[in-house]
Amino acid sequence: MLDIHKIRAEFPILSQKVNGKPLVYFDNGATSQKPQVVIDAISKYYQEINANIHRGVHTLSQLATDAYEISRVKIQHHINAKHLHEVLFTSGTTHGINLVANGFASILKPGDEVLVSALEHHSNIVPWQMLCEKTGATLKVIPMNQDGELIISAYESLLSEKTKIVTVNHISNALGTINPIKYMIEKAHAVGAAVLIDGAQAVPHLKPDVLDLDCDFYAFSGHKMCGPTGTGILYGKESWLNKLPPYQGGGEMIKEVTFEKTTYADLPHKFEAGTPNIAGGIVLGTAVDYMNSIGFENIQKQEKALLAHATKQLLEIEGLKIYGTGKEKTSVISFNIDGIHPFDIGSIIDKLGIAVRTGHHCTQPIMNYFGIPGTVRASFSFYNTIEEIDLMVEAVKKAKIMLS
Repeated sequence: MLDIHKIRAEFPILSQKVNGKPLVYFDNGATSQKPQVVIDAISKYYQEINANIHRGVHTLSQLATDAYEISRVKIQHHINAKHLHEVLFTSGTTHGINLVANGFASILKPGDEVLVSALEHHSNIVPWQMLCEKTGATLKVIPMNQDGELIISAYESLLSEKTKIVTVNHISNALGTINPIKYMIEKAHAVGAAVLIDGAQAVPHLKPDVLDLDCDFYAFSGHKMCGPTGTGILYGKESWLNKLPPYQGGGEMIKEVTFEKTTYADLPHKFEAGTPNIAGGIVLGTAVDYMNSIGFENIQKQEKALLAHATKQLLEIEGLKIYGTGKEKTSVISFNIDGIHPFDIGSIIDKLGIAVRTGHHCTQPIMNYFGIPGTVRASFSFYNTIEEIDLMVEAVKKAKIMLS
């Protein structure tokens, strides 16, 4: 059982007021809040070991390098990667997806196919559209149903020897749907296709086991799991990372440079050009340690209770509809009220201290499918409470009265 009051005391921002009201932060799908241990770790780096890494022989550089590489080891263990060099530091999920899409430009040809799902964030659609425009490959879409679930029979029908890569999110940011990715990976591999999983929305809620999933790539961001912004990880199977060309050229990613020819560094440095976000990379390891100290079983239990309570309470509001009612989903609720624009609801409840997200959530194809301009999205984390949900529900009721 989580000591929720102790946990909340570890997040300084949660004790403040917004518009004169206690902050209720339900925008965790966009970014999570940061515990004091993460905030302190950022300061500690800059105060004590700030130096560039990998290339310096002086003491501070060696200390910073050690801390950075220890963080890589923590993340390797967290996701159960087979090799340390399969863990690449990135600036976030978008960076990781673009790195892979750029690499596939040297692999795809006209007639090849790329499969994306109808549930994807724009960052897992646009890079593949750009890739297909560049290579002449065809982008195909795995359809969804009214519950916000992928139609797996349609996915199976789309797979063929033309399919070269399947890219799908682990959890939908807009609807909270948990996709059956292990089965989808198995089916893709049966036709020889690679699979990239967008894990941005999954890592705050669960520990991905990349060996068990057998995915070829898994990308996620640090800032959604209590870590700093501008941090992320791309896991890639060694065989694939050796096959793909570098994404960027510059320092760090080279073995030898002459004006006639450059040879590239071994993994992982082949894909880590330039000075990275050193503090962010180190502190991402701190955030992973913190999440594991809470325990993902405890996190899931707390968030499941929050989701169930919020769903029940919101559905008692006349005219309110929830989008994303799949059997497997995480602690995200997207909803609208008949005749009221979601932006108006979000604006009013913000005045009451309730932070939610409104709009299309970078998933315009999902909104187009439902024929709506957007939704109000409340996304919960383990540090949220039942009492906060009750405050949100009352705020939504007040907003409805004001806007009706």
